[in-house]
Amino acid sequence: MTDRNDFNFNDLEQWFRNHGVTEIECLVPDLTGVARGKILPREKFTEDRGMRLPEAVVAMGVTGELPKEGAYYDVISPTDHDMHLRADPTTARLVPWASDPTAQIIHDCFDREGRLVPFAPRSVLRRVCNLFDAQGWAPVVAPELEFYLVARNTDPDMPLKPPVGRSGRAETSRQAYSIDAVNEFDPLFEDVYDYCAKMELNVDTLIHEVGAGQMEINFFHDHPLGLADEVFFFKRTVREAALRHDMFATFMAKPIAGEPGSAMHVHQSIVNKATGRNLFSNEDGSPSQEFFWYIGGLQKYIPAAMALFAPYVNSYRRLSRHTAAPINIQWGTDNRTVGIRSPVAEPVARRIENRVIGADANPYVALAATLACGYLGIRNRIEPGPECKGDAYLGDFQLPRSLGEALELLRAEKDLAEVLGGSFITVYSEIKEIEYAEFMKVISPWEREHLLLHV
Repeated sequence: MTDRNDFNFNDLEQWFRNHGVTEIECLVPDLTGVARGKILPREKFTEDRGMRLPEAVVAMGVTGELPKEGAYYDVISPTDHDMHLRADPTTARLVPWASDPTAQIIHDCFDREGRLVPFAPRSVLRRVCNLFDAQGWAPVVAPELEFYLVARNTDPDMPLKPPVGRSGRAETSRQAYSIDAVNEFDPLFEDVYDYCAKMELNVDTLIHEVGAGQMEINFFHDHPLGLADEVFFFKRTVREAALRHDMFATFMAKPIAGEPGSAMHVHQSIVNKATGRNLFSNEDGSPSQEFFWYIGGLQKYIPAAMALFAPYVNSYRRLSRHTAAPINIQWGTDNRTVGIRSPVAEPVARRIENRVIGADANPYVALAATLACGYLGIRNRIEPGPECKGDAYLGDFQLPRSLGEALELLRAEKDLAEVLGGSFITVYSEIKEIEYAEFMKVISPWEREHLLLHV
């Protein structure tokens, strides 16, 4: 595997030659995690590594709509300024499904003065990582990403269904951790693992989750920026592989009624760079004060960060009682009913798992937000509440129940705006208001069924 830590442009040119690359996909992740950008011939990329795109490209929502007025344009110029894009050589990967030898490279966004565009998702994560770096800390994360395989569906008015596997039958019951259920889709997952190997993605375990057609992929722990890149690449990869097997892969938080939702659980810890010690453990192996303060920060700020962890109206359908998704911010050891879990581990591997985040969250934004919550907890020495040792589903809801409520909390939380950047919070919340307004224009089947003749 290529050592990418010090991968530079000279290494990149040699890598192009070694793989016979003829085209480059120049990618920028937008607010939703969609890949935007341009495709260039290799010669054009090599001659002019600078590339420009309108700054609004990374600041649009899932509908593609932009605000007509308001605070959004206090951050983004109404004259639609260009961003200057710079390739990050460490992100270079092959596009294994392309017909011609093609590379994909993620770019960072800068303004004309050479400053990172503060509302670009990758910039936000860099900003938070820099705060840890200034303290002499290295944050470490490991995402667990759930998703559904569904039968190809071209009609948005029709409910999604599990796909047909090798047996010729679709799943009709839940098959948690079933090896045979995963093997139903062996040809697809052989392609997924082959693509991931060619892209040098550090994916670990594949399991069948609780829902019919629901899978989970785990990533090895690493630096947050590199892992956000890998999740971004993986989503593209599994969608492409699924299409080639006549099915869809979806990272919607709640794609199928009556089935569990999909999460992106994020394990997180901090290493003291000077000593190499896990900041969450004392020298005698006991939990450190920083461990508890980090939990306290998650408990205090997760409700205000929910619009970042659960970014769509559909996201809140996942967060309901007794559905394998949390409803509150209680914490516990080896307790999967809580929102903040501490897995049983050796002191060197002591970590905290944020179970609130949905699979539909932008990986850059989600990792930045969860690290920001923990950072604020340590900085402000926030003590956590008592550990939950029972069933947290028996407790009260402590999370916002809708995107509208979540956006109100996000706008009101000044500490998160300080850490993530006020301009990012402004752009993000304005875009989410547009999406929410678009959703409210749609009349659902439930409304027609229960209200048409009864009210």
